[in-house]
Amino acid sequence: MINDAVPSKVASASRRRFLQISALAAAGAGLEGITLSSPAQAASGAPAIFYSPHQDDEAIGMAGSIMEHKAAGRPVYLVLVTRGENDGLLNYMNAGNCPAFTNRALCSAPGHYHNLGWVPNRVDSLKDPVVIARTAEFMASAQALGVDRVINLRLTDSAYGSTAEYNSLVSRIKTNILSLNDLYPGASHKFAAGWLDGNSTHKACSDAAYLARRDVGDLRFNHIYAYVQRPVPDRGNGANYVLNIGSSWMSAKRRSILAYNTWDPARKLYSLGYHSVPTWLENAYADPREFVYTLPSNYTTGKPA
Repeated sequence: MINDAVPSKVASASRRRFLQISALAAAGAGLEGITLSSPAQAASGAPAIFYSPHQDDEAIGMAGSIMEHKAAGRPVYLVLVTRGENDGLLNYMNAGNCPAFTNRALCSAPGHYHNLGWVPNRVDSLKDPVVIARTAEFMASAQALGVDRVINLRLTDSAYGSTAEYNSLVSRIKTNILSLNDLYPGASHKFAAGWLDGNSTHKACSDAAYLARRDVGDLRFNHIYAYVQRPVPDRGNGANYVLNIGSSWMSAKRRSILAYNTWDPARKLYSLGYHSVPTWLENAYADPREFVYTLPSNYTTGKPA
């Protein structure tokens, strides 16, 4: 792997964008990239950039679309938007016998027993054990999908706070979208369909894309929560495009999903995805489709009620 600090590549960006990127870096939320393929392959043409609000969203609702763009010969960059802080997961992993599942067999811990003794880091969430472990799962998922570059925005997930905190997160995501658009001219940008998902962080991502739409050309949105919000026959209703995922792509998607149900402490993998959203992951594992939208004409920004 080659560490690739994106701010070093902004010579062609406008001075305004350069200052925005510098300000983000100073705040501890700069663009930081890791190239998974060869540098030449990662740079060979305008990329398709996928923005995953949290660790696991890319596996649930974007993996097939990622494979589609890979098959078309486009570099694929995968952006992790937020850090993924989650005290509930920490409590699960500090429990003894697994309390997370009705079907305990879904827990991949030996004997379905945790008792990890994790201590939350209230000073720097980047050092929090849940954030570290969730990001390790995200990287394993990215490798399973063969993405060319991972970019971690490292944004604090403030979408569930006050309206002011929500709007601040939207603004920071928008700044990063515009910066990446400047760095990679001609890129297409793929987001969660937050107005459909109903999740505050997903909505912050689609709000940011909406606000950046006049500067960014190709915008698409994957309905990640369709797998739990809709009956199987109705999941594609209203979509601009239903992707039917072929068997080889579906195999890669399933490997990506299983990265979130792997118990390998030596690699910092603790099955956190499955302790967080097992139904989402299981249903996506079973359904070889993804659901792609464009922005509706009546799109409204703002934190979900």
